[in-house]
Amino acid sequence: MSKQSTWRAAFAIVLVAGLALAGWWQQSANRAPDSTFVLLDGSTRTTQDFGGQVTLVNFWATSCVTCVAEMPDMVATHQKFQQRGYQTLAVAMSYDPPAFVARFAESRQLPFMVAIDNTGEVAKAWGDVQLTPTTYLVDRRGSIVKRYVGKPDMAELHQLIERLLAQG
Repeated sequence: MSKQSTWRAAFAIVLVAGLALAGWWQQSANRAPDSTFVLLDGSTRTTQDFGGQVTLVNFWATSCVTCVAEMPDMVATHQKFQQRGYQTLAVAMSYDPPAFVARFAESRQLPFMVAIDNTGEVAKAWGDVQLTPTTYLVDRRGSIVKRYVGKPDMAELHQLIERLLAQG
């Protein structure tokens, strides 16, 4: 084998390895963070529990006017897609009094999981969420596909959910 052939083969191996590493890095950079969510009923869920489902994680607060206004759309979205492998998790911010969150969830009959981030650690893990609403759409493999700050464009969100659910 000539020096040039050896060099080309080595370059090809390094290139393939580099591309594989870049793909892994990109995928891991978009992974939903490992988190434990404490639900209103006291049970817990982890990010790993969402595997195999398209999941919308919505950081909100009862004092956030936009959050309250978007909740009917979140309910409708949940009801539209839940039978197809979609779930919603609403995470109340640490400054939101738990009694307010529980009362809101009960009075609005929220049909999805509601968690309270008492310590603020979940919001910190998800990109140091400060503004509400902040919403993440996570695919079946656990990768964050989209982040919305403010109310999502619901037609666009529904199209994206449809696409993710079709990927199986």
